[in-house]
Amino acid sequence: MRRILIYILIICVSFFIGWELHSFFQHTSNTTVTKIFTKEKPLDKYTIENLSKREPVVAEIKIEETLKKDPKYTSYLFSFKTGGPPGGSPRGEAGEASKKVTGQLNIPNGVGPFPSVLMIRGYVDKEIYQTGIGTRKTAEVFAKNGFITIAPDFLGYAGSDPETNNVFEARFQTYTTVLDLLASLQSIEKWDGKNIFIWAHSNGGQVALEILEITAKDYPTTLWAPVSKPFPFSILTYTDEASDSGKYLRGQLARFEQDYDTDLYSIHKYLNKINTPIQINQGTADISVPYWWSKEFVKNLKDLKKEVLLNLYPGADHNLLPFWNQAVASDLLFFKKHFNND
Repeated sequence: MRRILIYILIICVSFFIGWELHSFFQHTSNTTVTKIFTKEKPLDKYTIENLSKREPVVAEIKIEETLKKDPKYTSYLFSFKTGGPPGGSPRGEAGEASKKVTGQLNIPNGVGPFPSVLMIRGYVDKEIYQTGIGTRKTAEVFAKNGFITIAPDFLGYAGSDPETNNVFEARFQTYTTVLDLLASLQSIEKWDGKNIFIWAHSNGGQVALEILEITAKDYPTTLWAPVSKPFPFSILTYTDEASDSGKYLRGQLARFEQDYDTDLYSIHKYLNKINTPIQINQGTADISVPYWWSKEFVKNLKDLKKEVLLNLYPGADHNLLPFWNQAVASDLLFFKKHFNND
């Protein structure tokens, strides 16, 4: 009898140990499978939907030096800090310090307060870029007419901190830079605290449209020859301008599309989120942005009952020459029409 009890005890202990080992290996196996099949997607945080949930970083806009003194305005080199995408933390991702971005700030002379125009340039090669290229001339006209103008250089340009090595994250961080700069305008003493306009040119037009969709705010916007095609066509169409004719970028895009849905990053899927009047100035002789892109884009906005106006300039190039003066004058009228006096 005693021997039988011992056998029973051994069987029970063996069953218990076997069950525990089975549970352990099953858990380990599931964890391993999960790790294998759950691929990290760090760029998910830059989708238009996710950026719309991001709390922007509010930083101080610091004057670094005076660039120019005009009878009607003063031009400054400014800097501010832009945070990483996770929750708008002032200390970037995984404790990484926030990034410094420089740019040009024009403030009208006088007591103020003044409305503000955020200016977003188009593509400029880093080797020739200097603060203010792409926005300086237009900004001077706006400043002389009583508008604060602020134009960021963006990461990797002029005195800004280096950009990320990931070609697509570098692009997406232009959005977080602009979002943080908008949130930081309150540190400019002479800003009136309510009027924010956006002016953008070429590829900067695509950035501006992303911002309008992410924020869904009323920032009356004027666009010069905007790149309004969906992502990634919006960049693929210019790959032949690269030294390798776009081979590297196409390779990076192929990897990107293996893990991400490009529609989640593209303006064409979120046009319904735009809640502000838009004016587009477009030349018919533009060889960088065909004028029919703007015509098609305006039609798409009008189909959604959005407030949009297209000014076509016959024979004008990508910089609206020879109708540059007329285009700037139309922008001033547009800003004044949508001025908030409340």
